[in-house]
Amino acid sequence: MRLFSITTAAVLALAATSCGDSGRVMFVVSNPSDFGRREIAQVPVGDLRVDHPFRVLDAEGREIPYQISSDSLLLVDVDLAAAAADTFYVEAGVPTVKADTLACGAFYPERIDDFAWENDRAAYRAYGPALEAKGQHAYGYDVWTKSVERPVVAERYRKHLSSPVSYHEDHGDGMDVYNVGPTLGGGALALVDSAGTIMYPRSFASYEILDNGPLRFAVKLTYKPTVVEGDTVVEERVITLDAHSDLNRARVRFRGLSHAAPVAAGIVVHDANPLAYSVDSVSKTLTYADLTDNPAAGNGTIWLGLAAPEAESLGYTPLPSPAGDAIGHVLARGSIEPGESFTYHWGSGWSKGFVADSATWRGLVDRAAASIANPLRITIE
Repeated sequence: MRLFSITTAAVLALAATSCGDSGRVMFVVSNPSDFGRREIAQVPVGDLRVDHPFRVLDAEGREIPYQISSDSLLLVDVDLAAAAADTFYVEAGVPTVKADTLACGAFYPERIDDFAWENDRAAYRAYGPALEAKGQHAYGYDVWTKSVERPVVAERYRKHLSSPVSYHEDHGDGMDVYNVGPTLGGGALALVDSAGTIMYPRSFASYEILDNGPLRFAVKLTYKPTVVEGDTVVEERVITLDAHSDLNRARVRFRGLSHAAPVAAGIVVHDANPLAYSVDSVSKTLTYADLTDNPAAGNGTIWLGLAAPEAESLGYTPLPSPAGDAIGHVLARGSIEPGESFTYHWGSGWSKGFVADSATWRGLVDRAAASIANPLRITIE
């Protein structure tokens, strides 16, 4: 029996053996935390040594749905109590069950080149080249609230663009009531120049969908070349969102960088709630309570959060001058080496959706950070 962490960069090669005469390979998913975890477990397909097609069974022998990711990981939905474990089997055969789509995304050229994605907890948007060509500047991530677990983004776009049903109003499943503007929005990252000024990345230039559900969504966004301290660099972001997760995973690198450069990932702070952020330098997490783009309308509170294990410092930084209702950012600062990437996690909740109050949101972000530091453990027999 061999035990390994599923987030280790170099996955150990495991010699899988069959269970008795059944021809099955068994793996066990263990929760090392002192709290329950509902998340997507991942197992390298090559370590299972089972030819395609195959089925996945739970401990009682019932077939369960799964996804194979673009980087050859078997993804299964697990719900584990504190310090608990669950057993699964993989056997040759054609799958007969499909997972409900809980994580997905798409490019929407009909809405000025938006790229939007979602899971069963929240939805997000990045702005594309058509928006920039119109002279509008929205650099960071947009946040769309949700109060239902099913996918809603495609339907919202269709209704917003073809009928008077605006996605800026709640029609029973959430809405778009978040202000981004010329800021980092809900959790974007940017280079910082020698004067300490954030070098906003503008809009993405191209995209590549890597995974599109049902359990994991991933996209690579590539930005236009820009000159940074004498280097012409191209930014690439890989954003991954799993079912049930309150936070996206973002891995960012800058091709063409010849020297270590400072970076900052953060959340915009608006003047309606200027002191509603929290910083935990031990867990390296940030949270902020955003009162939406129209606090008087009773649209609730959008909770923002960010976990940055690689950060060197965290704190609030005011903007040189207000940008609309934006007055500053709460930032996680770090540095990036040539050829390397900076990885952090960011996301949101909603008081009229799945997160009732700030204490609940802070707890969710703290648990997410603890889960990132202590991934689920996989044992293959």
